[in-house]
Amino acid sequence: MTPRSDSPRLAGVELGGTNAVMVLGHGTSIAERHSFRVSGPDETLNAIAGQLRQWQPEALGIATFGPIRVDPSAADHGSILKTTKPGWSDAQILSHLAAAVDGPARIHTDVVGAALAEGRLGAARGCSDFVYITIGTGIGFGIIANGQPVVGRLHPEGGHLRVRRAAGDDFAGTCPFHGDCLEGLASGPALAARFGGNAALAPDDDPFWAFVVDSLAEACASLMLLLASERIIFGGGVTAGRPWIAARVAAAVEAKLARYLPPLPARAFVTAELGTDAGPTGALLLAEQAYLAGLANL
Repeated sequence: MTPRSDSPRLAGVELGGTNAVMVLGHGTSIAERHSFRVSGPDETLNAIAGQLRQWQPEALGIATFGPIRVDPSAADHGSILKTTKPGWSDAQILSHLAAAVDGPARIHTDVVGAALAEGRLGAARGCSDFVYITIGTGIGFGIIANGQPVVGRLHPEGGHLRVRRAAGDDFAGTCPFHGDCLEGLASGPALAARFGGNAALAPDDDPFWAFVVDSLAEACASLMLLLASERIIFGGGVTAGRPWIAARVAAAVEAKLARYLPPLPARAFVTAELGTDAGPTGALLLAEQAYLAGLANL
């Protein structure tokens, strides 16, 4: 897509647990990209801020790992909360990076950024109410209702939902807080423990996959009952390599709902379409929101 000449100069930062990806966009079309290895907060944020000063964008969007304070009225808005990532608890993400930009900035979780991108350009196009679930090192939920991210006292932490266990599944789980919550049963580390090594090498017909699908289906059945979402999108490294997971979860959800709800539409469960561009594109969409809000306040 050729950007319009009058498109604003936007910057997006996807701050992950391992890597940070920065993009410069003419509007939401990516024109330039840089990556940094995430280390300590000072070193990482200083490197990002230096690149932002070179780019001089008109607005900034940040999609970051969490947990993070996303409530704009909170005194610690834009700060990492208590985390197991060494040195990052209380890190001031928003204030540090916003100081490098002569324009507005907006921050949200990386999974919400990806959800916004899939909603605008990917697997949730045309949907105003959907859930994006990323399955990788952890499991994160981005819940979009009426086109807007759902945020309460904190952003959703659906990866730690407690799910009913499938008969015969005696796996203890890997979550350091809850053991066998959804993340403890179906995240990347949980799969490595279940399969005794690299889960990417496990065949699709390995019986352990039935337990993984069942755990995801338990969570998704609850989502359908609570939110009546139009669509659930699976992203992250695990489902990117196993696109059949979405269809198997859909069938299991139908069985668990036991015809209480109307039949699910054909695309109620799908795999994400944007791949590794979802997070950076979502950060640009957050920058676009900040930019437009700034114009409205002039």
